[in-house]
Amino acid sequence: MLAQALRRQIGFRVPKRLKNENKMATTDIPKFRVLLQKEQLVFSSAHFITFAGDICECLHGHNYGLRAEVEGNLDENRYVIDFIAFRDALSELVKQLDHHVLLPTTHPMIHVDEQIDEVTVRFRKKRWVFPREDCMLLPIANTTAEEIAWWIATQLKKKLYPQIGPRLSMLEVSVDENHGQWGSCRLPWVEQ
Repeated sequence: MLAQALRRQIGFRVPKRLKNENKMATTDIPKFRVLLQKEQLVFSSAHFITFAGDICECLHGHNYGLRAEVEGNLDENRYVIDFIAFRDALSELVKQLDHHVLLPTTHPMIHVDEQIDEVTVRFRKKRWVFPREDCMLLPIANTTAEEIAWWIATQLKKKLYPQIGPRLSMLEVSVDENHGQWGSCRLPWVEQ
């Protein structure tokens, strides 16, 4: 009925999709997602961030939570991604971060000097010295939940792309730094 009314009003042929407005058009392809959030996807790490230009908070720690989601077409097994492969790849990244001091290496005012046995970090008058094996140097500007989520997402994509290929469309990683304070990063699976 809507199609006929439109044809009368504006004098052109209405696409078949509008004629069958109560039915799913054949061009509408369902989207599938897989979300993974498990108790073992938790890491305890220390960090500090800068904010308001030149304020640096004190070194402190969190028990971070992690969840990740992918979207894509179903494969020959009729799933978006194998839960086990997805979980294992995330677990490897969690192990890298767990019980480490997370340090940003691209911040313009935080200077990270990596030596063989230690890492010295400076921000204005503040100075920290850590054993090298206790540090995780990340190519980010600030160790916020959002930037940590970005790092995990990029690493996860590097691990899984060779197995999965271009079949997925999106990857989203979220990091919870304080029981309900989430930072997320969503990346296209295939670069444009």
